Amino acid sequence: MKKLGSILMVLMLGLSVLLVGCSLEGGTKTTSGDQAKKKEGDMKIGLSISTLNNPFFVTLKEGAEKAAKEANVELTVVDAQNDSAKQISDIEDLIQQGVDLILVNPTDSSAITAAIESANQANIPVITVDRSADGGKVVAHIASDNVAGGKMAGEFLIEKLKDGGNIVELEGIPGSSAARERGEGFHQVIDKASNLKVVAKQAADFDRAKGLSVMENILQSQSDIQAVFAHNDEMALGALEALEARGMKDVIVVGFDATEDAVKAVKEGKMAATVAQKPEMIGEMAVETALKVLNGEKVDSFIPVPLELVKGN
Repeated sequence: MKKLGSILMVLMLGLSVLLVGCSLEGGTKTTSGDQAKKKEGDMKIGLSISTLNNPFFVTLKEGAEKAAKEANVELTVVDAQNDSAKQISDIEDLIQQGVDLILVNPTDSSAITAAIESANQANIPVITVDRSADGGKVVAHIASDNVAGGKMAGEFLIEKLKDGGNIVELEGIPGSSAARERGEGFHQVIDKASNLKVVAKQAADFDRAKGLSVMENILQSQSDIQAVFAHNDEMALGALEALEARGMKDVIVVGFDATEDAVKAVKEGKMAATVAQKPEMIGEMAVETALKVLNGEKVDSFIPVPLELVKGN
């Protein structure tokens, strides 16, 4: 019996050692898994775009995809279709998919706060792209200086309208940082010009079709205008269509983004100018910054992308 008891004790001791060893081995695997996650090939980045119905954001997406491919990083792109509720749901899905970092181009700078806070709670870093967020913790914001771009447009119109004139302003999506900041920069300049007056200001949601319809409505009550400043090229092109339909070819139209269609319109003399952002560069820089963050590097809270004015002869 004593021998049997001794054998049982030895077996139990061996089993305990074996269990401890397995437990330690499992812990080691988890740690090495976390370390492996830091390798670029294993990183997963989510990109939530406000809308892919706008050529500007299509180019931004392509820039991000190009950078992700070069870095061997998995990039998941979701399209909010200019719907704040869908964007919040899309980001919740990205969180559930276990992405390591989220890039977000907000449809609405205020509404996006809830989604960013969800990512914060899940310890997933967030970087905003082109448009900023009003709340939540964001490690970096990558964009052109929209205020400076608005000023650039205003200064161009002051130069062109030396004898004064009436201006129509087509605003972007209410609540978006881009609309707010471009309008702010524009008015910082235009409001100081005593011979210039903004006679109509209305949102057309960064959309070409809405730019057309809003401009048509404005022209019904206000036809004495010398210039249009639109917060993006899509609205500018819509406004241009409305003006051409009424035979108003001398009105100066200025857009923002320098999309392919807008640059073509400038070269053809239909649009006077557009403030050029660099969407492909914004997308590339977004992914490059994401990799730095995931590798534990410090990044600036605001990373500016240069602007330039594209104008006709």
